[in-house]
Amino acid sequence: MAEDTARAAAAPLGTRYKVSGGAMLLHRSGTGDPSVVFMASGGASGVYYWNVHNLVAEFTTSVIYDRLGLGWSDTVDLPRSGTQVTDDLHELLRVAAVPGPYVLVGHSLGGLYARLYAKRFAGEIAGLVLLDPTHEDIVDYLPEEKAQRLPDSNTDDLFPPGRLDAMRTAYRAAFSRSLAGWPAEIREPLLDRGFSRGGYRQALREPLNLPRLFGEVRDAGPDPDVPLIFVSAMGTDTIAEQLVPPEAHASPAESNQTKHRLYTDLVAMLPQAQIRRLDDAGHSDITWLRPDAVVQAIRDTLAQLAH
Repeated sequence: MAEDTARAAAAPLGTRYKVSGGAMLLHRSGTGDPSVVFMASGGASGVYYWNVHNLVAEFTTSVIYDRLGLGWSDTVDLPRSGTQVTDDLHELLRVAAVPGPYVLVGHSLGGLYARLYAKRFAGEIAGLVLLDPTHEDIVDYLPEEKAQRLPDSNTDDLFPPGRLDAMRTAYRAAFSRSLAGWPAEIREPLLDRGFSRGGYRQALREPLNLPRLFGEVRDAGPDPDVPLIFVSAMGTDTIAEQLVPPEAHASPAESNQTKHRLYTDLVAMLPQAQIRRLDDAGHSDITWLRPDAVVQAIRDTLAQLAH
């Protein structure tokens, strides 16, 4: 276990631990078990979950971390396979001496990684809380033309430089508004790192292999029979609303109904699964607008384990 002092000094919290692929940032708070591990959405630092992490640490061990290639973890080529991502986390938790078993809380792409981890390391998993998770079966619920547009590319030419700079400036402003109530010593380093030119390009690259990730998750076998809560955000995504013209994407109501139908069908097939619908939070801001609902889902999962 080793800490890179120079890099750790730049992070608002946490310690960098050496794993096989590089050094990864992890912050642990609280005590007790099971340990709750937050798995961030695509391209995001774990520090974006600082608010719910602090709340969970009031009643058990809570962990946030940065995947390799993102945040304050070492830069690597992205995208990476799901096997690499879950192996990294498996090693990180061991090196950082985070006690199992784990309740994984996965948001968006992090939900897909959480399920893959649970399939591969089922003996370590006590439960799952999935916040508007990406799921491999979504392709069966989308119109054919939309399913064919899922990203599967390793190109370095994602956007012309001028467009990239305009996008990251706009996104930084939108995220800054959403995190306005956070302490500046957490918010500003987080935004500086995530919306630097290199950091933003890395964030865009992470989800560029979805079809291959979907194949990995399918090939890993069935989901383990553990307590599982889907939290389905059915409200307006305030980040997308600020930044994406209405003509550029399907109606939010249509997209929400599609994913909610998928989650409902999945719950019917999983013995210990349930679904929570949130009508006042959207996909991007679920943990910022409704931390209470996220924490309650985690508390309920722990309560179910205690019986």
